[in-house]
Amino acid sequence: MTGAQDRAFMSRALFLAERGRGRTTPNPVVGAVVVTPDGVVAGQGAHLVAGGPHAEVVALDAAGAKARGATVYCTLEPCCHHGRTGPCVERLVAAGVARVVVAAVDPNPQVAGAGIAFLRAHGVSVAAGVGGDEAARQNAPFFRWVTAGRPFVIVKAALSADGFAGRPDRRVVLTGARADQYFQQQRAGIDAIAAGASTVLIDDPLLTARGAYRRRPLTRVLFDWRGRIPPSARVCSTVGSGPVIMVVSAAAAEAAPSWVASVEALGVEVHRAAERRVRPVLAWLARREILSLLVEGGPALHAAFRDEDVIDRVQCAITPHVLGDGVRGAALSAAELDRMRWPAAMRLGSDTLIEFDVHRPD
Repeated sequence: MTGAQDRAFMSRALFLAERGRGRTTPNPVVGAVVVTPDGVVAGQGAHLVAGGPHAEVVALDAAGAKARGATVYCTLEPCCHHGRTGPCVERLVAAGVARVVVAAVDPNPQVAGAGIAFLRAHGVSVAAGVGGDEAARQNAPFFRWVTAGRPFVIVKAALSADGFAGRPDRRVVLTGARADQYFQQQRAGIDAIAAGASTVLIDDPLLTARGAYRRRPLTRVLFDWRGRIPPSARVCSTVGSGPVIMVVSAAAAEAAPSWVASVEALGVEVHRAAERRVRPVLAWLARREILSLLVEGGPALHAAFRDEDVIDRVQCAITPHVLGDGVRGAALSAAELDRMRWPAAMRLGSDTLIEFDVHRPD
């Protein structure tokens, strides 16, 4: 295969991997394509659910005998350990494939290059790094969870044309229908949404995924250090759609036992935080297999994540509205702006979405 062909088939595998978005946690999303020596796709597949067959196995099963002598394109290094399923490297060798093209090395310590080494030791040619940047970004939540022990954090904000995020005392709708649809679809692919107490008190949101199918329940995390969110908040009535977690300081919870009892009676989980810091909460969420966290609001919560340097991706919807005054959005530090990668902008109706990733040596 030529370099151009390798890139084309890997693009196909990356496209297939997206079929597992929002379905595979705590596993990564993975796609695989089996191509015969004369360039014909004999099989393809994606990992669709944790505990289900891996993408390589799906693709090999579809290819059957045509896998012998073929090239297999994998968006992530094939596994070499026994987990919920058997090692994919053994299936690849048994199928008689001649070559494996890997986009990204799996950071899982149980793999981390050992899968590639196994294939080479058994006579399979391996090329790594084709589409590596795309694959790393595609599985950024899994990579962050494995390497840093916390979820991948996406901070989303909507700003008026003059830089305000809203009013301090009432709900302000800034984004239009097309942007709202886009963000609802995004909710279908992430593990959890976070919001601050002020946002809940002012906007009274449901924080559910609407107009987009979710296979798994969506977790909602409410940072309410002082225990101000009342049981009447609409989000407290949505436990049937997924867990609702109140993050409260241990002192506030101890001072208001009746409030704790009233929200717990609705099925809301109260997490008593020993200190008012974001990082320990993220580590706790990671242990619950939360790999991605979308921080929706408000500016004070955004600033807390910024100050603890745990923002991985920024999404800012710039709207044509002019508020004149109100609550300013939380600005990123100059260091974070210097580290940004993959900046992109797109039009969503009358709004403009600016998005980029922030990379750090966690």
